[in-house]
Amino acid sequence: MKNRSLNFCLTSLPTIAMLAGSAVAAEQPNIVFILTDDLGYGSVGCYGADKSLVRTPNIDRLAAEGIRFTDAQVPATVCSASRYSLLTGRHCWRTPENHGVLGVYAPLLIETNRMNMASLLKQQGYATAAIGKWHQGYGLPPRTDFREPLVPGPLQVGFDYHFGVAANHGDETGVYIENEGVWGLRSKTLTPRPGCFYRPYTYLGLDAPQRKDDEAMDFLTGKAISWMEQQPKGKPFFLYFPMLAVHEPITPSKESSGTSAAGPYGDFIHDIDLSVGRILKALEKLGVLDNTLVIFTSDNGGSYPDYGPNKVIQQAADAGLKINGPLRWRKLSIFEGGSRVPFVARWPGRIPAGKVSDETINLIDMTATFAELTGVALAPDAAQDSISVKGALLGGTSSRTETSAMITHSTDGNFALRQGQWKYIEGKPAYPWPGKLAMFEEGKSSQLYDLQNDIGETTNLLSQYPEKVRAMQAEIARQRDQGFSRPSALPYDRNDSPKIAPTAAVPAKPTAKLAAKPPPREQTFMQLDRDGSGTLSPDEFLPACPLKGDAGKERFRDLDRNGDGYLSKDEFINAGK
Repeated sequence: MKNRSLNFCLTSLPTIAMLAGSAVAAEQPNIVFILTDDLGYGSVGCYGADKSLVRTPNIDRLAAEGIRFTDAQVPATVCSASRYSLLTGRHCWRTPENHGVLGVYAPLLIETNRMNMASLLKQQGYATAAIGKWHQGYGLPPRTDFREPLVPGPLQVGFDYHFGVAANHGDETGVYIENEGVWGLRSKTLTPRPGCFYRPYTYLGLDAPQRKDDEAMDFLTGKAISWMEQQPKGKPFFLYFPMLAVHEPITPSKESSGTSAAGPYGDFIHDIDLSVGRILKALEKLGVLDNTLVIFTSDNGGSYPDYGPNKVIQQAADAGLKINGPLRWRKLSIFEGGSRVPFVARWPGRIPAGKVSDETINLIDMTATFAELTGVALAPDAAQDSISVKGALLGGTSSRTETSAMITHSTDGNFALRQGQWKYIEGKPAYPWPGKLAMFEEGKSSQLYDLQNDIGETTNLLSQYPEKVRAMQAEIARQRDQGFSRPSALPYDRNDSPKIAPTAAVPAKPTAKLAAKPPPREQTFMQLDRDGSGTLSPDEFLPACPLKGDAGKERFRDLDRNGDGYLSKDEFINAGK
């Protein structure tokens, strides 16, 4: 069970927890933050995608009328962790969740007494909404019951309105969530039904309107537009719009099906672009397009032909689509294919049109950036790993200088440090994924790359720059151990409660340590739980079981004490005692 300090009352987020010192110059544009799911660096036109395969005119318009970053990084190369860091300005590996993916039934990950992007903007007078893929959990430990009120959730961390999907596109809930419960829930009856993409799971069969996967992108875009239309004139709004595409299952709409030369995967990219176009048209119709900061990016790198049971990704690659462009490997990995993402922003009059920036920024920096933009000086206990990159966003230089090092981590718990043009990969034992994936095998040793001259990470310079390596090793250790990376921040203690000093001064020698790693058997469970469901299916357990054939199946049945056909975390962990 995760040990979190939960406080359901948003008013418990005192203004002093966000504000420190005098306010800086404030602006209040509307903010529309579009976060795609698994969209690779090379998958849209303005990042080099072959326009004979896929066409993204609306995304390309954002770049032409705004700024396109060539070195935008994510704090984590997997969805739940990346989204937590984006919203809170804090690395997810500082939480008990560490580097894993939240299961469908996971409780709320974002602490309700922690300042985050939504609560910050809400206190600055913004209307706030989260519409789309949530994947930050609902409710309290140990397990979410979707027939009950989903509290705490988005409304308890600063959003005025929420409509979306609990976890991944195609997940077994099969329904939409609105505010604090299942949308249209009629009763507590469950009628499980087959057809879930994440086999061998079945849909829960909640007594509520069921999602149609090929209509979900269009439906959620309509919800986002409807919410914007309902906002009173003159009141700024913040729309956090995490899309479902292009995460599997690949289910393009009828409108997009057959429109690309890259198969259904390319069609699904077209759905993203259509959605962006609808959002822009809605803003224009409302008369607020030019007073709206529109940001378009992705939670992590794209998938790869080696990933998942759906072969349409292979089909797209065979057609010639370079999903991650020139980058090495993909989502989940520590390499640039997992961490470098598209990032474009449009705000006429403030962001120069047609600007291409090679400044290094990170999604974790967005909370501090929005704070500076709206006139908030972050207090030491807020967004400890977020550094404002307002200057870079507006077409200038970044605060992410060579001395302001930046950490990224991967699904297998590997760490990488960026410092200017240099990237140091710490290395760790390969992830025990059934079948041994090459991207994890290749990340198990320490590596050093000069990304300015080797964006594909082909030449390991570790032995040529020993002093650089030692310095970067020390910097990773320092950032992990002290509990923060923003110079004016304070650490948090192991139970995630703010460690507030008597004064605003930063301690000279912070003593907070990184939250303890889970015990080895719990780590193994998280590694085997490939779909993040919180349980192990036979397909997940048996390939890793040392007993093969009927003996392995018998072992699974012995561990499955309640006979439901799956292993819970408790069943798996207790088997080792």
